[in-house]
Amino acid sequence: MQLTDVRTIVDDPHGTYAALREAGPVHRVPGTDGKPAWLVTRYEDVRAALADPRLSLDKRHAAPGNYTGMSLPPALDANLLNMDPPDHTRIRRLVVKAFTPGRVEKLRVPVRRAADALLDAAAADASGTFDLIAAYAGPLPIAVMCDLLGVPRDDRPDFRSWTDALVAPDPARPEAAKEAVGHLMRFVTRLLAAKRAAPADDLLSDLIAVRDDEGGGRLSEDELLSLAFLLLFAGYENVTHLIGNTVLALLDHPGLLTTLRKDPDGLPALVEEVNRWDGPAPLAIRRFPLEDVEIGGITVPAGETVLLSLASANRDPARFPDPDRLDLRRGASGQLSLGHGIHYCLGAALGRMEAETAVEALLSRFDELELAVPRGSLTWRPTVRARGLISLPLRGISSRRTGF
Repeated sequence: MQLTDVRTIVDDPHGTYAALREAGPVHRVPGTDGKPAWLVTRYEDVRAALADPRLSLDKRHAAPGNYTGMSLPPALDANLLNMDPPDHTRIRRLVVKAFTPGRVEKLRVPVRRAADALLDAAAADASGTFDLIAAYAGPLPIAVMCDLLGVPRDDRPDFRSWTDALVAPDPARPEAAKEAVGHLMRFVTRLLAAKRAAPADDLLSDLIAVRDDEGGGRLSEDELLSLAFLLLFAGYENVTHLIGNTVLALLDHPGLLTTLRKDPDGLPALVEEVNRWDGPAPLAIRRFPLEDVEIGGITVPAGETVLLSLASANRDPARFPDPDRLDLRRGASGQLSLGHGIHYCLGAALGRMEAETAVEALLSRFDELELAVPRGSLTWRPTVRARGLISLPLRGISSRRTGF
């Protein structure tokens, strides 16, 4: 199958990936930056490549002229998504304790409180309608991550608008993404300066202490700035899309919605299955072979861009029988939406908990939920990097229950 336009994937991701997967394990396609890349489609090949140390995340290993990608200032580019061991190992070790399942579980009650507060505001609309993305799925993960890092409440709306400009650039305003990067860099720089002047009980203050108390031996200033940027950026986008995709899946499967209203204990299985079935991250972070590498019987030259299709792998019938069916009983163990190997998602436990809590709070608050617009009018973000709705207008009848 010849793929000449990434818009084909945006319009019909799962159909397009199924055709590519059937046609072969590896394809030469236009990359996310418009330049040629190698797209890997089958589960076993994607899983092996995710953990292959010969495939580097460091852009310095890209062949000259082969890759441009998102342009970030050097002070923001020293992050885990552009880094290999040993630097990756060193920096990840500094933050991983903040995201262990035990610590994340302690956040469930405050996350539920934040969810209920947002739903209070949504339910207060006299029209009975609200946009799930703008009113709930977007603000909730921002609130959680900003609370964890210690970001002042007044700064959060601006932060979300800048992040959106990076996630889905407006073709009519090509300069918007560059402007957003500048805003984000200045914002994070001011935030770190404020934390240095007045440390608090938050993750950023802890990281600053590591940086300053040890003379930068474990964390450079650019690494600190890049890490703060990455935690804010990554902690918002994927969770927003996961919540939206999960709610839409329930609306498209009313029998499943009825079942989960009766037995909310099925929510963890639902979130895991939606991650497989229509997850928020269709592609892994691009890789660059350090040497010529064989993937799926194809030799990929050193330095060329490799794109690993998590969306395709997660619907590979060789790994998941009847993969296009949303099935809570299948047990989605092994799905690759959160990665595999040393680059497995740092915030996986937090993201799962936020999505579970968000959906549970939503179903507790509204006895009835339905789309407030025709199903065919819903629009997905115009990017192959993320799978998420621009908006999800809902109409709900409130039960006035408040959960915790």
